[in-house]
Amino acid sequence: MATGTAHRLAKAGFSVIMTELPLPLAVRRTVSFAQAVYDGSHTVEGVLAQRTDSLDEASILCQQGLVPVFVGEIVGQTLESLQPMALVDATLAKENLGTRRDEAPVVIGLGPGFTAGLDVDAVIETQRGHDMGRVLYTGCAQPNTGSPGSIVGYTVERVIKAPAEGVFSSDLEIGAMVSAGDIFGRIDELEIPARIDGITRGLLMSGLWVAAGTKLGDIDPRARREYCYTISEKARAIGGGVLEALLHLRGGCANVAG
Repeated sequence: MATGTAHRLAKAGFSVIMTELPLPLAVRRTVSFAQAVYDGSHTVEGVLAQRTDSLDEASILCQQGLVPVFVGEIVGQTLESLQPMALVDATLAKENLGTRRDEAPVVIGLGPGFTAGLDVDAVIETQRGHDMGRVLYTGCAQPNTGSPGSIVGYTVERVIKAPAEGVFSSDLEIGAMVSAGDIFGRIDELEIPARIDGITRGLLMSGLWVAAGTKLGDIDPRARREYCYTISEKARAIGGGVLEALLHLRGGCANVAG
């Protein structure tokens, strides 16, 4: 969701700096700028992201039209020194982990855990359905259901989660076809089977230690290979909501450009 938002803003002409963990747990790695942390750089639908450990370098990369992925947090005086036009909390943690409305002229939160008008200026609905991508200027997004959205009738069956803590590994690659019962991956020596037929759309990096319940990947029953390499309709809708909120709260394109 963060990449879909950053991609939409970058294509609309905004300079975007992303922050990321030292060991990202993204599963849709082919369409996640988080992959730049491991590979040094990563391109999603024509937009190039590059890892950096320096905010000075991040500013230079922005001037070059790239999306810098800064490994670490940007908070306090460091955030103030950047003087960002907007701050978008796209962690999708289902709770506010410390984002404040006074941290930037416009502060936007994705999904549940934020209250528009209180700790953020706007909330973007992230739950699949009629309101997905809607901008809320008061109140909260719909509460977390704990269940993945349905894709052709499949919900929890399509998402692979760690049954125990340990080191994850898999012989698969994103884009590989699997059948129910095939070995999707392992936690240490514990084999984890696929529960449905489809294509491996998301897959965690092998070699990472994970806690029980960590998302390891997802299987798309539509089995459309191109979906593995393009931003999802959900991420596009949410990114569009962020762009709308930013333009609205800054008074339109002319004021944003100024």
